[in-house]
This record gives sequence, C-alpha cells and structure tokens, in this order.
Amino acid sequence: MSKLRFRVVETAFKKKPVAVAVPAERPSEYFAKYVFNKEKMFRYLPSKVYAKLIDVIDNGAPLDRSIADEVAAGMKKWALEMGATHYTHWFHPLTEGTAEKHDAFVEHDGKGGMMEEFTGKLLVQQEPDASSFPNGGIRNTFEARGYSAWDPSSPAFIVDDTLCIPTIFIAYTGESLDYKAPLLKALRAVDKAAVDVCRYFNPDVKKVVAYLGWEQEYFLIDEGLYAARPDLLMTGRTLTGHDSAKNQQLEDHYFGAIPPRVAAFMKELEIEALKLGIPVKTRHNEVAPNQFELAPIFEECNLAVDHNMLIMALMRKVARNHGFRVLLHEKPFKGVNGSGKHNNWSLGTDTGILLHAPGKLPEDNLRFITFVVNTLMAVYKHNGLLKASISSATNAHRLGANEAPPAIISSFLGKQLSQVLEHIEESTKDNLISLSGKQGMKLDIPQIPELMIDNTDRNRTSPFAFTGNRFEFRAVGSEANCASAMIALNSALAEQLVEFKKDVDKFIGKGEPKISAILDVIRKYIRICKPIHFDGNGYSDEWKAEAKKRGLDCETSVPLIFDNYLKPESIRMFESVGVMTQKELEARNEVKWETYTKKIQIEARVLGDLAMNHIIPVATQYQTDLIDNVYKMKDLFPVEKAAKLSAKNLELIEEIADRTTFIKEHVDTMIEARKVANKIECERDKAIAYHDNIVPMMEEIRYHIDKLELIVDNQMWTLPKYRELLFIR
Repeated sequence: MSKLRFRVVETAFKKKPVAVAVPAERPSEYFAKYVFNKEKMFRYLPSKVYAKLIDVIDNGAPLDRSIADEVAAGMKKWALEMGATHYTHWFHPLTEGTAEKHDAFVEHDGKGGMMEEFTGKLLVQQEPDASSFPNGGIRNTFEARGYSAWDPSSPAFIVDDTLCIPTIFIAYTGESLDYKAPLLKALRAVDKAAVDVCRYFNPDVKKVVAYLGWEQEYFLIDEGLYAARPDLLMTGRTLTGHDSAKNQQLEDHYFGAIPPRVAAFMKELEIEALKLGIPVKTRHNEVAPNQFELAPIFEECNLAVDHNMLIMALMRKVARNHGFRVLLHEKPFKGVNGSGKHNNWSLGTDTGILLHAPGKLPEDNLRFITFVVNTLMAVYKHNGLLKASISSATNAHRLGANEAPPAIISSFLGKQLSQVLEHIEESTKDNLISLSGKQGMKLDIPQIPELMIDNTDRNRTSPFAFTGNRFEFRAVGSEANCASAMIALNSALAEQLVEFKKDVDKFIGKGEPKISAILDVIRKYIRICKPIHFDGNGYSDEWKAEAKKRGLDCETSVPLIFDNYLKPESIRMFESVGVMTQKELEARNEVKWETYTKKIQIEARVLGDLAMNHIIPVATQYQTDLIDNVYKMKDLFPVEKAAKLSAKNLELIEEIADRTTFIKEHVDTMIEARKVANKIECERDKAIAYHDNIVPMMEEIRYHIDKLELIVDNQMWTLPKYRELLFIR
C-alpha cells in the first residue's frame, strides 16, 4: 500500500486539465435542451391538453387523468426524437439520494414483433417495491406494494438515454415514503395560509410561492488518492489523518484563482447542468483547500429541490471525467472547514411581491414586518424541530465547529430590522397610527430603504439569518436533501400564519380597524419570539449559556435531537396543516435513528480495519527498524555513548508500543461495545448507544493513530496524507 500511495501521488501530479467541448450555441439557446418544459409541452401537446396541464402546474388544479395518454404520447415523441430509449419514475426515497428503475419504450405488437409504447397509465403511476426502501416499519417484505405517482409541477428530463419523470413515492396504504410528497403538501399549506394573510394587504393575491436558492459546497479529490483511502471510499470522510502543516490558516484559498483541472470540471458541469434546466450561476473556491461551491439562481422550492438532487448526481458523474471524486460529506477532513448547503428561502406572490422584502410605502413595510415576525414566531416555536430537520450523523461533525452555525437555532436580523421591531414593540398603538385628513391612515414605522440588502450584515455564526429579502438557513448539510429542512420550515410557517389570521380576525370581530388589529398582534408576537433573535457570536460559550436561559433547544446528541419530530407540538403542527400524520412521523424517526446507527457502525468497522490492517502493522514495522538501529548502535559504540545516541529512538520505540497497545485494546473494546449495542431492539436506544459509546471511542482511537502518523517513517505510511489529499489538484 505504501507503494500505491506514492504511485497515485506521482500520477496525480502529472494530470492535466481535460479538454471540454463547448457548445457552439449560447447558453440561453441550449438551456433546458433535455427538459420537457412548457415550451416543449406547447409544441408536442394538443392545445386543450396543454391548457389543462398548465392549469395543473401553475394553479394546482387537480390532474385530469383523461389527458394522461395524450401527455404521455407527446412526451414520448419528444423523448424518442432526443434519442431516449428508456423511461423511469425518478423519486426521492428516505435515503438522501434518488431512485430509478429503467424500462424500455417497448411492448409486443401482437404480430410477433415489438412496438414503442408509453401510455398515460405508465406516466401517471407505477409500483416500486416499498419494503426495499427505508420505511420505518410501514411496509414489510410480505406487504411490499408501493406507488410512485407523477408530479406534473416538476418537468420531466432526459439523462443519457432515459426519460426521467419526477414522482412522489407512497405506500400502498397511503403514507408517504419519500421527501417530495410531504414537501408538496407543505408548499400547498404555506401557499394557502400566506394567501389568506396577504389579502389583508392586497385582495388580488391568489397564490404564494416558496422560493429556494441553494449553495452547494463540496470537495474535489484526485481519484487515485481517493482510491488509496479506504475510509473515503467507504464512508465519504477521513477517519484518520493529522492536520497538514499548512491548511486554511493563510485564508488564501477562498475566492482564489480556480485550479485549471477544477475549472475544466466546473465548465463541463455547468454546460451539462444548463442543458438539464438547472440555472447555475456562481462558482468559486471555498475556504478549505480543494473545497469549492456552486450556486444557481433561485427557483420555486419543489423544482429547486429536484435540481439540487440532480446536480449532486451530475457532479459525481462529471468529476469522474476529470479524474476527480467529489466529496459531499459535511466533514471529510478534520481541522479544516466542512461543507454546508445554505438554503436561501423566501415567499413571493403571483402579483410579483417578495413577502420578505421591504417596500417603498409604509403599508408595504407593514406587510413585510408581518411576514418577518410570523417567520420568527414559527422558528421560535419549532426551533428544536428545525434543528432536527438538518441533523444527521454526518452534519453533526460540522455544526458548532467554529466554521458553521452552532447546534442552536437562532435568527440574525441585523441592526436596521432589529431597530424597527424594537420601535414597534415599544410604541403604543396611538403612536404608530394617526389619521391625517384625506391621506387616510398613516403608519409611523421607520422607512426601510431599498438599500437594506446592503445594510444588513451577514452573521456567519447564525443558523437562520435574515439577509435583506430572504432568510438563509445556513445549518443544512452539504449531503442532505433540502426537502427535509423545507418541509419543516414551510409547515411551521403555515401553522403560524393560520394562527396569526385567527388572532387578527378576533380583534377585527370586536370592531377594531384592520391595521390596528394587525399591529396589536405583531407587537405581541415580537415580545413572544424575542428569545430566537440573536445577532451576536453564535460560537461563544456565553451564547450557549444564554440560549439555555432563553429556553431554546441546546441538545447536541443527534439521536435525541430527532425526538423533536415526535413532540406533541410537532405532531399537532404537521397534522393541522395536512403535511404528515403521527404514523408517518414515527416511521420517519425510525428511519432516522436506524440510518444514524448504520453510518456510525460502518465508520467504526472501517476504522477498526484501518487500525489493525494498516496502522499497527506499519507502526510495528517502523518500531522494528528502530529496535534494529538501537542494537546496531550498541555494536558500534561504547555502552554510554550508544545509550546517549539511542535515547530518542528508545523514546519513540516506547511511544509506538504505548500507542499501538492503546489502539489495539480500544478497537477490541469498541467491537464488544458494538455487539452490545446491536442487541438493542429499540432503534432510538440503539442510536443513543452508538452516539454515547462508539463515537467517543472512535475519537480516542483516531487521536493515537494521528500521533503515530507524525512519528512513523513517511516512506512506510500507506494512507495518503492531508497535504496530498488537500493540495494536489
């Protein structure tokens, strides 16, 4: 293996950028080339069918199955012209990835031959095996039927030779087994609730859309170096490895010149993404060496989630073309920044108004304040749930590590917005509202200038920061499906907006003017949700103590954080807005606990293998060389001089013995602890046992392995080191 390490290092150094064929057309001309979007629908569907389908997509009208055959025929015609030979229902099971089963466009023609066929029935619904995906006990092997059902709001697309049809995935008994079904329900719920509130300000609003713009961070590692690290291969992160002498301390990688091989990768990735209708816009070096970021223009939330899942698959594919492997794990390397996926989220109306953006008139700003304060209320009431929505075994390594948001949900607002809320809270109703002749009602709310986007600072320690016309949910992990966070956030806000309307209508019912009623409720809410507002340093110990006093969820154990999904207030919230039932929530938590356990279990097994088959043999071999040197020194020199010259080697011999003994003993102890934990039947208790017992052991074992890396002869060390993984590009 030591020869393999030096061989792949040498090969990696010699690699040159791969030439990328750039289309002759402009990006605007090949954008969405492989997407069955509205333009293609208009060309390939009968006008009446097109009109009905657009009504479904734009207005959420029920899908008329009578048009399915004609839609399928038009979709098939387009797909065959584009060279497709297969189709698949493409869905998001509870695996954090996507799933697909490819079927050819062929059926018997009844004359001994074959014909190309794709019916409305095949477009609308199929039957994957529900028991073969994570389901939390909802489906057993002997009751395996599940359904995938077409989501018309997300356009079909072609990858290679396969037409991919975005779908939801549900059990035979109706429960959702994916991320898309509850996401669509959450978006529908926030749409309805937000429209009702918007009509206080503009009765013409008919639809509110949730928007999402994600920022995907990732590492690129040379494929040879990746293959020589079994831990990267099996777990996506390095389980051992001492800091490189130089890492990110000079702050010279962030926004630096993009390395040529990486630039070639980015170029091909962007071309292929644009062809799939993903509006990628930004690319740059991130903080850590070999860490990068890409970000698109924001889109409707459901489509943005689909595009993020698609881009992650595309990144893996394109990286191989350039001799790289892409690492999407939240913390592939200890000692340097991990990777997140900031979710920039906002709401907008069909009348063209961003609800989280300030306006030019006082009335516009009251609407803005209404939605900001209700968002803060939702985040405050469900801060533990929002933390659970972004928690995982992998993201736990990143959160609170002085590089990412802490494991406490709070919201940064900035100086201006904070002052506005304080003014509203401290003023009396009479001070805020005055009647002035023909001008009607005038609001004494400080004008929020259009330049507020620039006047709002960016607090990198805030998990949920207001950034001018949107909120940035920064705690989402790079490997995660954005839908998890978006389901929780949009559902919580939907519940809160329903509550807000009830409170306002009570005042109006008592004869209070509408604006006065809104201000009464807003002022009350500002006081209630004050604990969630924090503009300071989220990394400080003082904040942890303060957050606890404020009653915020400060739990750091991922298995216990998951409990937030099953708290009465969470179940009540999800059920009240029609997003998930208690049974679905219980099943999802079973999946979360089981997934957590399995990920730690795999890491522990890989670490044990590395320790016993790589680290200890190499360290022992080097120790043997040192012992041989000591004996030879005795043969060459007088006893006292030999002892003096060999003193340091003797210290190293003893240190290697101590550390290898510790590693061996603790690997054995860890194996026994796993055996005990594996006998626990309750998935929650098993996950807790892995968190409390196995994870600390892994850290202890790693500490001694990393110390050995500094001692053992570099020529003998088998695993590529951080300086090679992070600086060869």
